[in-house]
Amino acid sequence: MVCGGFACSKNALCALNVVYMLVSLLLIGVAAWGKGLGLVSSIHIIGGVIAVGVFLLLIAVAGLYMIILGLVFIFQFVISCSCLAINRSKQTDVINASWWVMSNKTRDELERSFDCCGLFNLTTLYQQDYDFCTAICKSQSPTCQMCGEKFLKHSDEALKILGGVGLFFSFTEILGVWLAMRFRNQKDPRANPSAFL
Repeated sequence: MVCGGFACSKNALCALNVVYMLVSLLLIGVAAWGKGLGLVSSIHIIGGVIAVGVFLLLIAVAGLYMIILGLVFIFQFVISCSCLAINRSKQTDVINASWWVMSNKTRDELERSFDCCGLFNLTTLYQQDYDFCTAICKSQSPTCQMCGEKFLKHSDEALKILGGVGLFFSFTEILGVWLAMRFRNQKDPRANPSAFL
């Protein structure tokens, strides 16, 4: 049997379905891990990656391809490139904007979990943030590391992982579209030879 035949295409599509299920679970897991860092949850791109993962899982379970998978490729490619393209100053802007939208309770929880005080020393309210900080580092030393730097480190890491994983696996979706088109246009050798494709 040749590898370009009906059975080979069918088996390749089944294997690709399994790979897509694993990739979608990986995307959801990595994005949820990034979202679980606290501050990174305010970045809408991570929500987009989770949505792509869920959508890809639904497509893999249902076995629907071609047009839908092509659209997922475009969406996932754009989101992945966005994750990789966000520079440090943009991340700083997002972190700074989300810090002032958070409730005091959320800020306090983040300061304790990351063991830091205040956001950036660039803000006028930094001293007020520092005075109300309840992190352990404040009682152990006269100065604490600023939370902004720690948040930037974690968000940068999460965005690079999300972007890389999403970009790599978005190209396998093109393979899925090609395989689905090929499989669709092949005749089943077990079927009636006079039947329409």
